[in-house]
Amino acid sequence: MDRISDLEAAILGLIYEKPHYGYQLEKTIEGWGMRNWTPIGFSSIYYVLKKLEKKELVESKMEKVEGKPSRKVFTVTELGRQTMEEKIRDLLSWNKKLNSPFDLGMAYLNYLQPQEVIKCLENYIESAKGRIKFLESSVKIQEELDAPYYVVALFSRPLTHLKTEMEWVENFIEKVKKEEKL
Repeated sequence: MDRISDLEAAILGLIYEKPHYGYQLEKTIEGWGMRNWTPIGFSSIYYVLKKLEKKELVESKMEKVEGKPSRKVFTVTELGRQTMEEKIRDLLSWNKKLNSPFDLGMAYLNYLQPQEVIKCLENYIESAKGRIKFLESSVKIQEELDAPYYVVALFSRPLTHLKTEMEWVENFIEKVKKEEKL
């Protein structure tokens, strides 16, 4: 069975649920807040649709709309369903290494003065606080909308990770101060 990227799975998952056309996919991505948990750019939607079609995971047909230009509607194929289900099993079954640009900065922080490192880490904490507020608000909104538990989890899981990371960064700042006698 053909392996698909996470980006392809994000688009295929939407089409799995129901047929979509490109602009409709963009609106669904925005409405679901998917850019908070997937790497989907507006320009990548049509590129991914072409790839999925070439792999025979989706098929398309032109649909006429009264008073508007025709649009290409994409529907999942049986192979697409099987591939998506396999991808979901894989995504939910294995803990995978996450690459973070933060870790690259950590690898070379010794090139900066300790005071500058602390200032950068304090900035990181401030930016994380803004993201935490956004995620807390998103969880609350989803709960008020009586969204399915798995939709709420798309916001509560990164919230938990971020709070834990903030705690780690705060402890690391103290370690830098202690090690550098600041």
